[in-house]
Amino acid sequence: MIRIENFTKKYGEKLAVQNFNLHVEQGDIFGFIGPNGAGKTTTIRFLATLLKPTAGEAWINNHSVTKDPMSVRRSMGYMPDSFGVYEGMRVWEYLDFFAAAYNIKKEKRKHIIRDVINLLDLDNKRDDFVEGLSRGMKQRLCLAKTLVHDPEVLILDEPASGLDPRARHYIKELLKELQRMGKTIFISSHILAELADCCNKIGIIERGALLAAGDIRTIMSQVRENILLEIELLHPDERLEKIAWKFPGVQNVEVMGQITRVEYQGDIREIPKLHKKLIDEGIEVLYFRELPADLEEVFMKVTKGEVA
Repeated sequence: MIRIENFTKKYGEKLAVQNFNLHVEQGDIFGFIGPNGAGKTTTIRFLATLLKPTAGEAWINNHSVTKDPMSVRRSMGYMPDSFGVYEGMRVWEYLDFFAAAYNIKKEKRKHIIRDVINLLDLDNKRDDFVEGLSRGMKQRLCLAKTLVHDPEVLILDEPASGLDPRARHYIKELLKELQRMGKTIFISSHILAELADCCNKIGIIERGALLAAGDIRTIMSQVRENILLEIELLHPDERLEKIAWKFPGVQNVEVMGQITRVEYQGDIREIPKLHKKLIDEGIEVLYFRELPADLEEVFMKVTKGEVA
């Protein structure tokens, strides 16, 4: 659905992005991760047909970004990291303006506006003036206008930036709903927690170079050589630490009150034996689970060159 080949962008002598290659498949929610200044927005503006490359090419829905930008724009919805609103416009008028820009006929626009207002839960804001909306509501409105022409691909640059936790949660749930509707979503963020719950694939960029890309679970599994287990007890029990240290393959044991973390290196099929040993000894286990790597850990190790 999105394919980038050898994208390079220079600003004068400064190299912003170098030999960038990426493939995002239909139905993916692809999280584009990197610190400020890494090249995320440059790449996104190129995909959005707003920036000419120094070298390279990209295709969205089989349309060339450089040779057929109008077809790309019809297939894509773009939400920038910052956007303006038009004073004196009501919410429905703002959406009508953008729908008209896509040459959608007036009668059809009424139904589309109703549908996107409903999808973004803006029903009670329909007749409000845009400039009076809160930041969270403006973010919803910008996403609503991105959807008026029913694009197959969404490119979202920091869509939850500056939002409170409730609004960020709403955006994440909305992204999952859009994926269920068949949309392919390319979303950038430097706030890693925003992406962990909704993306199935990620790419990590730093200093204009793509360091890693692929299935989020696969990349996470490459980060750790050892398995990290988390065990919570009903009551603290010092026997747990002694049993864990004697278990073959255990590299470290960290006790934090009722929660103990055990670092294990070995055959994953042996782990249930540790659980069974604790139960057999009468230790009251509330839960016993593998603690997966999080995106922050992935990012730190990838950018340090610790993951092949």
